[in-house]
Amino acid sequence: MLHEDDSPSIGSKENHRNREKGVLVYPVYSRRSGGLSVGINLFPDKKRCNFDCPYCEVFPFPGKDEFSPALMEADLRDAIRAALERNIPVKDICFSGNGEPTLSSFFPEALDAAGRVRAELVPEAKLVLITNGSFLLDEKLFSLLSKAAFSPGLDIWLKLDAGTVDWYKKMNRSNLPYEGIIAGLRKFAACAPFTIQTMLCTVDGEGPSPLEAEAWEKLVVELALTAANASTAKGRVGIRKVQIYGKARPSPDDPIAGALPTEYLEVRAASLCAALTTASDAAPDVEVYP
Repeated sequence: MLHEDDSPSIGSKENHRNREKGVLVYPVYSRRSGGLSVGINLFPDKKRCNFDCPYCEVFPFPGKDEFSPALMEADLRDAIRAALERNIPVKDICFSGNGEPTLSSFFPEALDAAGRVRAELVPEAKLVLITNGSFLLDEKLFSLLSKAAFSPGLDIWLKLDAGTVDWYKKMNRSNLPYEGIIAGLRKFAACAPFTIQTMLCTVDGEGPSPLEAEAWEKLVVELALTAANASTAKGRVGIRKVQIYGKARPSPDDPIAGALPTEYLEVRAASLCAALTTASDAAPDVEVYP
């Protein structure tokens, strides 16, 4: 049986820890994907992120490798073919790695390449971008992803950990303006489809306050309604689903962040489901990953 931190032995890339050894492509079993996810790492040399989340699982590492789009595409093809030869279904190709993928100057080129490989080798698999949402503050990236979001198979998993500025400062520890990100998120919801991903954990021994939980839920419902009232010739826009997940992997900042009981995550999910169903006939699904 595979566990989240273990993946099938495909070539020399056995789990997500190998991304901290300079590899560009790393197969891993993903709980949220429900199977084999082939990760793409745009930062083999060092962690690069404009968030500093205390639950982040990327450990410090010495790196000197440089990213190569051509090598990434070749490694991606090799990893997928190796999985298929062993009859292991590829659930998705995922941009994650050692930081925020959209900060890489190679991101647009890599996104195109991954889309080509997916279409050729595993058209049934998804192409996933895990992002902290900072691209919402960049006009060019916003335009790129609002268009790319309608590409076959692409699913943008957009982080929304907080409903208040205070919790944002604790959970994401970023200098980027919370208000600006939320404004961009509202704008994005009206023109593109995406998935919301929310980490629920403790920080310094304390979980989200009732006020924070209420504010987050209200914001998600607002975003769902924004999408419901929007229209586009390209297709359906707004929230596809909401992923609520807990801290399940070690972090270099442990024990600042800690896991919350599964029951807490389920209660938050049930509350959101009820609020979404009341607000809209086309409410997105809510999934829980303890």
